[in-house]
Amino acid sequence: MGLIERALSFVFGGGRNVIAETAEVFRENAEAGAQRAQDVQIAAMQSHAEEFRQADRGVFDRLMDGVNRVPRPAMAIGCLALFVAAMVDPVWFAARMTGIALVPDPMWWLLGVIVSFYFGARHQAKGHEFQRSMSQNLKQVPQVVEAIETLENIQKREGDAGADERADVRAPKESAEGPEGLKNPVLDDWRKTAG
Repeated sequence: MGLIERALSFVFGGGRNVIAETAEVFRENAEAGAQRAQDVQIAAMQSHAEEFRQADRGVFDRLMDGVNRVPRPAMAIGCLALFVAAMVDPVWFAARMTGIALVPDPMWWLLGVIVSFYFGARHQAKGHEFQRSMSQNLKQVPQVVEAIETLENIQKREGDAGADERADVRAPKESAEGPEGLKNPVLDDWRKTAG
């Protein structure tokens, strides 16, 4: 018995497990790997939260946001207004379009660059603002999940109580004529054809 005891204490003694330690050389410890993955996830979320921290916006920022919302609707409404102007006063419209046709190409390129940069910068700023709001919404997910689970538990308890009450109610009797003795001509025809 002493030899087996010494062999087992060598393998498992002193709080060690030589077999598990050897296996970890060839295969990752799943629990330790999950902990490392969680640490990485938490660090990434904290970094993301810092990057998109909501700053207090002043009156000037809100005013500039309002001004920045004007060009796109103005351009869309302006294009529609040109169609209306062409139908209302074709001569006036033709004179304006002749003037636009005289604008040199480099000025059109410059206008294209300005509009592209304006909308590109606005798109990027709004994208960051959207990601910031999403990160704030994701912080609320655990509370929402907990609330849903609480509601489901309440619903389940009420459902169990209701099932006990419904168990006493008996199903309506079905006779050859149909439920509760009423004649059912469709059922009679089916029985005749079925044999």
